[in-house]
Amino acid sequence: MLADVSAALLADFRDPFQAVRAETALVRLLAAAALGAVIGIEREYRASAAGLRTHILVAMAACLFTLISAEIIASEMSGGIQQTTDPLRLIEAVTAGVAFLAAGSIMTSGAKVHGLTTGAGMWMAGAIGLACGSGRLPLAIMATVLAVMVLWLLRHVSARIRPDQPSD
Repeated sequence: MLADVSAALLADFRDPFQAVRAETALVRLLAAAALGAVIGIEREYRASAAGLRTHILVAMAACLFTLISAEIIASEMSGGIQQTTDPLRLIEAVTAGVAFLAAGSIMTSGAKVHGLTTGAGMWMAGAIGLACGSGRLPLAIMATVLAVMVLWLLRHVSARIRPDQPSD
């Protein structure tokens, strides 16, 4: 029975624009939350303006918007209605919404700018949420690993290149 449930969930992850079962939606939302948390923990550790909760919520919201879009497209297709929904608009809308939030985390003080990395992390969390929502979990995991490598490992490289600049 567990094998049947696993097989059904895996099948649901293959087609992003089919009607999404509740179990699949939950797995996608949990994956987005977990991967957003990975980035958020690093930001929390650095005491940035947007930390754990913000990154989780951004990733989950992007995932949810993707799931909603999949449901709308699936209902149009099953009802014999000519498809009028453009999935690329979803990406544009999520990108614009997250960019608005990220811009709010950027502060300037004279010639110094703070919060750019936090804003970029929020943008990445949104992209990871989109990947989870569309069933692209391997892509979301790869992006999360690379984002943490950039945030964690390259911080040390940046500190050596410009020791006088505080790392964001």
